[in-house]
Amino acid sequence: MGNFTTSSILLLFLFSSVVTSLPLSTNSRWIVDDRGRRVKLACVNWASHMEPVLAEGLSKQPMDTIAKRIVSMGFNCVRFTWPLYLITNDSLASLTVRQSFQQLGLLESIAGIQANNPSIIDVSLIKAYQAVVSSLGENNVMVILDNHISKPGWCCSNLDDNGFFGDKYFDPDLWITGLTRMATLFNGVTNVVGMSLRNEPRGPKQNINDWYKYMPKGAEAVHSANPNVLVILSGLSFDRDLSFLKNQQLKLTFSGKLVFEAHWYGFSDGQTTWVKDNPNEVCGRVATYMMNTSGYLVDQGYPLFIGEFGIDQSGANVNGNRYISCFLGVAAELDLDWALWTLAGSYYVRDGVVGLNEYYGAMDYNWCGARNSSFIQRISALQSPFRGPGLSEAKPHKVIFHPLTGICITRKSLVHPLQLGPCSDAYPWSYSPQKTLVVKGTRFCLQTDASGTSLKLGIFCTGSNSKWETISDSKMHLSAKLRDGKSICLDVASDNTIITNGCKCISKDNTCDPSSQWFKLVDSTRSSTRVERSLLQYLPGKGLVPNHLVG
Repeated sequence: MGNFTTSSILLLFLFSSVVTSLPLSTNSRWIVDDRGRRVKLACVNWASHMEPVLAEGLSKQPMDTIAKRIVSMGFNCVRFTWPLYLITNDSLASLTVRQSFQQLGLLESIAGIQANNPSIIDVSLIKAYQAVVSSLGENNVMVILDNHISKPGWCCSNLDDNGFFGDKYFDPDLWITGLTRMATLFNGVTNVVGMSLRNEPRGPKQNINDWYKYMPKGAEAVHSANPNVLVILSGLSFDRDLSFLKNQQLKLTFSGKLVFEAHWYGFSDGQTTWVKDNPNEVCGRVATYMMNTSGYLVDQGYPLFIGEFGIDQSGANVNGNRYISCFLGVAAELDLDWALWTLAGSYYVRDGVVGLNEYYGAMDYNWCGARNSSFIQRISALQSPFRGPGLSEAKPHKVIFHPLTGICITRKSLVHPLQLGPCSDAYPWSYSPQKTLVVKGTRFCLQTDASGTSLKLGIFCTGSNSKWETISDSKMHLSAKLRDGKSICLDVASDNTIITNGCKCISKDNTCDPSSQWFKLVDSTRSSTRVERSLLQYLPGKGLVPNHLVG
């Protein structure tokens, strides 16, 4: 894993080093910088919308330390939440950090903030919010300002009166006033690259007509006050449904700034769905739902930002563990922008519990480091773009991505077997109409001879053992047939060697876990130096010739 981590960090550095030209805008389905080059938002959510109205974790660590840890985990962006009342309720906005925590009886947190972030303890809550944005900017972290809720507190439920226009705590006019003030406040703050207008619209009052009535007003207000920022709009039903845009497009006076947002968790599909039902069937069903309700937007030329996804990083939740492999497969295939929920290792107070441990948190309880470094490694390949404007480093090809590990099929050298490795070293494949997988620029195709054995590359590619089809409802099993007619699927051995085995969980069985056999063919224009070092090419009359001698 050490080599994977080093390669991933290097790749992230190379991509981040060229993303310096702000502001951002949109080019069809892509978010691009001022030079037109793709910028992939690989964000983490940092909550500042709870009762204390202060970015979580500042009693544990200095904000600059937290910002640097965000960068060290490979994130280039923070979705920074805020409650509407922070900017519209003068008495709340003018409270100092100390006063806010005193009102809640959080004396231990006051001492921690005094020790770790003394410069903000006696400034107003809105000034403290600005200070965090500034610290992130000093560490080259982009920020999306997310209006998460109106009245400070934990979010969300259908009955919290914060859910939709006209609810007790969601006055549309006050909301537009708040968006205008926030956009104005951060106009000229270059690392603030976007504003998400409202988190997870929901509740009994939600309806399409009012969405079309008020969302454009909010979008226009933000753009008028701060034309530099991306304007990010959420759908209905806890931000899972944007299907209504198929029938009625949003009409705005500006262009080049609109992004749509969707959320997807394992529990979004039911608290036990992934456990009680067949995982292949569930993945196929929920991926289809996602494509029908939001994913289709990328085909219509709009960027789609997955503003929240995540799992219990302790690994204890089977439902979440099965969901995340499906999610990562879809996110890789569509090359989506996203924000992990959440950064917080713990909360000052949540639902009345002081110091609540957040198992979804990227940070550990004391905010000293990653809660689960393996998970951070697993999502690292998706922190860099596979493709997009300005990223034509190589001819279009496919990489074979393995969601369970977050790495791709590659090989160290010709004498080594195919194995999983960093996607920065992934073999580039072409997938032919005849369903052969051929290493790009060569005649070598992927072949299998027997179940339980390593795969090989060969040059005679007409047999059934060289034809790979995506099967099962998940569309993530790559299957071929042996000479005896038996179907087998790609799999991974304990040493990360690529092998074949009997296909898992194709039937109605809900007790098995197919994730080791889930692979995605992902379109890419990333360059890879691995192929030039590891492959020979067959030329008629000459036999096997090193690639660098071919031409």
